[in-house]
Amino acid sequence: MQLTDVISVLEDIAPPELAEDFDIGRVGLNLNLENDVQKIAVALDPTEYVLNRAAMIEADLLVTHHTLIFHAVHCISKELADSLKIALDNEISLYSMHTNFDKAKGGINDALANRLGLSDIKEIPIGRIGSISPCSVETFVNHVSKSLGTHIQFAGNVDEIRKVMVFGGSGFRSEYIDTARNYGADAYVSSELKHDIIRSYSDMLLVDATHYATENPGMQDLCPVLAERLGIDVEFIDHDPLIKTI
Repeated sequence: MQLTDVISVLEDIAPPELAEDFDIGRVGLNLNLENDVQKIAVALDPTEYVLNRAAMIEADLLVTHHTLIFHAVHCISKELADSLKIALDNEISLYSMHTNFDKAKGGINDALANRLGLSDIKEIPIGRIGSISPCSVETFVNHVSKSLGTHIQFAGNVDEIRKVMVFGGSGFRSEYIDTARNYGADAYVSSELKHDIIRSYSDMLLVDATHYATENPGMQDLCPVLAERLGIDVEFIDHDPLIKTI
């Protein structure tokens, strides 16, 4: 299958024009080798492990949420050079779906809301909000931890959780949490919780479920969609670069 045909499907799933202004020009094809695509690898980040795994399974295209190069590059580091070398040596084109996939129907935030079992899910400017059976804070935070398979941090004083807003990735910013408050959310699930946010929003349950765990489900759920629409093999590569094991 031609790479251009695959890109058409990817852009239909997450139109590039949905991307936030800062993301324009970063989403889409990041490394174009104009190769045929018989196998696709999907991951959250284009880490060295992910690139090597994509090469091992002979993927022709790696689709990630985060791009390999986010800021302008004036000097190529050895780390970046090594990553590009893996892709070039193994003829792997690179494609990223970032904030456009956050907003897209069936994307990052829909997947997160579904993993948490929210009902009556509604789209808001960015993120999703939905309902859950009334439960205590303890029950809810344990539910989040088990549903996403991650450790969590939480803060806030709430008697009962009924309505939840989710925002995959770094969503602990005032403008987003104000939206959650305006929509009557009792809990807000995102990542990278900051001290000033804890002080300012003590009337809500703030749940930090890590950047990786809040975005990873969306990339996992993308795999069967691509496999069905393209009729080719798609493999998910699970690798949290911040978690080390011994």
